[in-house]
Amino acid sequence: MAHLGATWRREVSRRMIGERAFFAVTALLFAACATVTVVWCTSMSATGEMPMPGGWTMSMAWMRMCGQTWPGAAASFIGMWVVMMVGMMLPSFTPMLWRYRQAVAGTREWRLGWLTALVGVGYFFVWTAFGIAAFMLGNAFAALAMQLPALARTVPIVAGAIVMLAGALQFTAWKAHHLACCRDASGCGLPLRVDGATAWRHGLRLGLHCSTCCAGLTAILLVTGLMDLRAMAAVTAAITVERLAPAGERVARAIGAILVVAGLVLIVRAVGSG
Repeated sequence: MAHLGATWRREVSRRMIGERAFFAVTALLFAACATVTVVWCTSMSATGEMPMPGGWTMSMAWMRMCGQTWPGAAASFIGMWVVMMVGMMLPSFTPMLWRYRQAVAGTREWRLGWLTALVGVGYFFVWTAFGIAAFMLGNAFAALAMQLPALARTVPIVAGAIVMLAGALQFTAWKAHHLACCRDASGCGLPLRVDGATAWRHGLRLGLHCSTCCAGLTAILLVTGLMDLRAMAAVTAAITVERLAPAGERVARAIGAILVVAGLVLIVRAVGSG
């Protein structure tokens, strides 16, 4: 009995150390990514923005710096996108990652850490793919807007419409389904097998649900100011609250109502100033 009691205590101690390490690593990663994002946004804002027809300004994130190649610009954007998304998504992703650790907690600690890291890498791989798509679309649109003043003048109205549509999306069953999967990872099926390939696929699945669930809110960030720290903070808070609050679906609908009103205000303001 004494031997069993000592073994149980060692196991409990091992798990507690693992739990502390998990939360310490996620906290440090969040702090590092948030700091780098703030520094990046501040330095980019200091370079100024390009005034465009229609009374708006184009972010420097969509333009090459002097002497910068397109591959260099793409690498810089994707690198900062990943850092930004890690900082924005970790508050809501950490509980999902923790549930995975609990589900496979019977494995050895070193293997548990490796599997958890694979889930995280798979998750943010999906966000990286979205960042590549955002860079390509954003740069194509920026080039067109600079060549076609008539197109540039429509941007404030289009931005308001996107905000309004993102708000309407919050009321759909499609949004509710993906939000439910993000709020309860086990509801979407935690993996039964404990191996690297399964952990990677689980991370990809969580990333797809999360990025799809956040599509509207991410679109708002892209059209209202990719380097605007206030917009980042607001989107991060909205994503985190709708994922972690007890009544997540009601919170999502409340956020949707606010966005619909905000979109209408932006459209009216754009039409009035035009």
